[in-house]
Amino acid sequence: MFQHFFGFVYLSAVSQLVSLRGAQAECPVQLSQQRVVVRYNGSVAVNCSTSVSHKGMGWEASEGAVPKTSNSLITWRVSHLTEWEIQPFCYINYERPCQVELPVIIYKTPDSVSISIVKRTGPMIAGRQYQLQCDVHDVAPVQYLTVKWYKGQTLLDQITFTEDSKTPVNVNPTLLIRPDRDDDGAQYWCEAELDLGAEGPQYPPKETSDPLNITVYYKPKHLNSTETIIQKDVVTLNCTVKANPAPVYIWYSDHLKEEINSSVLQSSTLSPGNYTCNATNSLGSDSKVFIFESTGPGYYVCIATNS
Repeated sequence: MFQHFFGFVYLSAVSQLVSLRGAQAECPVQLSQQRVVVRYNGSVAVNCSTSVSHKGMGWEASEGAVPKTSNSLITWRVSHLTEWEIQPFCYINYERPCQVELPVIIYKTPDSVSISIVKRTGPMIAGRQYQLQCDVHDVAPVQYLTVKWYKGQTLLDQITFTEDSKTPVNVNPTLLIRPDRDDDGAQYWCEAELDLGAEGPQYPPKETSDPLNITVYYKPKHLNSTETIIQKDVVTLNCTVKANPAPVYIWYSDHLKEEINSSVLQSSTLSPGNYTCNATNSLGSDSKVFIFESTGPGYYVCIATNS
């Protein structure tokens, strides 16, 4: 039953479309443009002509109407088009009155485009999910709008809209992100683009938000948990590790006589053995063990660099 119903609806729609095209084909007027795309408050001019004898023709429109005339070429012209719902049509009195409509798309670029973090202030935490929002104000028509999301120069996502609206609207699409430690300092931004087809501007109008610079907090994490050093001369153990907020360091070893809080341990008389460095911030800690082995009497050197 549903198949028959939808089949009937489909055939009815096709029949109406064929009837409309047939009616326009029987109406002996030609438009210089089959579709008009014009910026809000911009100018427009479209000719309507006929090659047959008639009893009068004209343009009907809420702006720029042309009274019935005996001429065979008439122009619908508006210097500042501001009527969003305008539906102009050219009519002619021939064997019978008929008319041909001119589809008009009036577009308006957004007043502003901005990006923000939803319900969040301050730094983000690595591994947690956050929602970004792109606020696009007063844009039309929204069904031709695409909002694109970027991180740096990388396109992350793009969103289109199904609403059928001729007048300006506000849209606020969102994007979910889960930043990691490498995203600290990254820039996110969004772009609103109107793709108006072949009749529109050669380059689709675009408006871009200012970049959103994010700060990501993440705990210390060494590249390796242990490292063996066999070296001579001055010994330098470098425990520096990336973390945000910056970590504090504590060294542990049976060979140390006092607590050392620097990220670097250096000595010309460091004894062979194990030296553990613990880096800690508000999100956690991570340790690394330096295994220093002697190559013989004299001075020893140990260099370990972590990032």
